[in-house]
Amino acid sequence: MSSLSTHVLDTALGKPAAGLQVTLTHLSPPDPTSLSSEIGSGTTDIDGRITEFTDADLAPGTYQLKFATAAYAQATNQETFFPEVTVTFTISAERHYHVPLLLSPFAFSTYRGS
Repeated sequence: MSSLSTHVLDTALGKPAAGLQVTLTHLSPPDPTSLSSEIGSGTTDIDGRITEFTDADLAPGTYQLKFATAAYAQATNQETFFPEVTVTFTISAERHYHVPLLLSPFAFSTYRGS
């Protein structure tokens, strides 16, 4: 069974990015029974984490996390060059996947976490 989590750190403020909306979308292969490919969403907790996007097993395929950084920047009184950050990745094996995001007003980075 594959699952997914994320952790967002605000490097400009030096703390977790709490209250940031994140959406998980299944890009391929498409689900013919679904009208939308969005399969889950959440808001980061006080520690900047979303530990689960869906109760369902994530099948192999291509997925996308969309981080609503403009709304977060406005809520924290920061400028932002990136109104959203989109990370596209592949789930290929049954395991837990973790996609961290390091965020600042004019830069971001991500990696495959553990």
